[in-house]
Amino acid sequence: MLIDTICHLDFADFDPDRAAVIECAHVAGVEQIVVPSITVDNFERVLDLCASDPSLYPALGLHPCFSHDIEYDLARLDEMLSLAAGTVVAVGEIGLDFRPAQLRSGQEGAAQQEQLLEAQLKLAKAHDLPVLLHAVKAHDRVLKLLRRQHLPRAGIVHAFSGSEQQAREYAKLGFKLGFGGAVTYERARKLRRLAAELPLEWLVLETDAPDMPLQGHRAKRNEPCRVAEVAAFIAQLREMDAAEVSAVTTATASGLLRLPY
Repeated sequence: MLIDTICHLDFADFDPDRAAVIECAHVAGVEQIVVPSITVDNFERVLDLCASDPSLYPALGLHPCFSHDIEYDLARLDEMLSLAAGTVVAVGEIGLDFRPAQLRSGQEGAAQQEQLLEAQLKLAKAHDLPVLLHAVKAHDRVLKLLRRQHLPRAGIVHAFSGSEQQAREYAKLGFKLGFGGAVTYERARKLRRLAAELPLEWLVLETDAPDMPLQGHRAKRNEPCRVAEVAAFIAQLREMDAAEVSAVTTATASGLLRLPY
């Protein structure tokens, strides 16, 4: 069994054939898919979608790359986490994105992003949930906030792109590292080395579909079935059996997110 720990199945990209995409994932061995929100506007859509299929699990959170009415959005998130208690498996997708394009807007500036992230970390702790972290050019700042909040259930660093030292700092805090399509890119030498050398128990698998397609599929929509290819690729890097990579990463994700296993 495989788990896609972050997949935006609620996006309109999947409206024409969502059921077929889910079935394709099941055929590939991807039996559980975590579907995170990114704004208040898709909280209910994510919850409704996951309620329609027992293989889908919702996460609710406020992504750093979109405009927010912070006070209202946080209050709504807190309310929905309470209403959906026992159903939501994580707070996410949340984090910091310090790419220059994301910092030009005052609403999405560094200070506002940090305020939003810290508030959501507090909500995760209050609701006893792990987090799904988006961290781009901001790992040191994210780590600082995590050390300040100390989340008992930790979480997953989605699409990990940091250094080995940063990976080790996340691991000290109990966090797992999400690896997806980017590890297959020919120029991703650092990421490939980390996927090959870090303890396998630190890794979980993801697609971030419909984004982040694998090498050889970059002109196409990404899909959760591709998790099987990510597992096979990492197995090749580590010179081990793909079944073992699948088993270990699935056990890790299942334990962290408290999914049936």
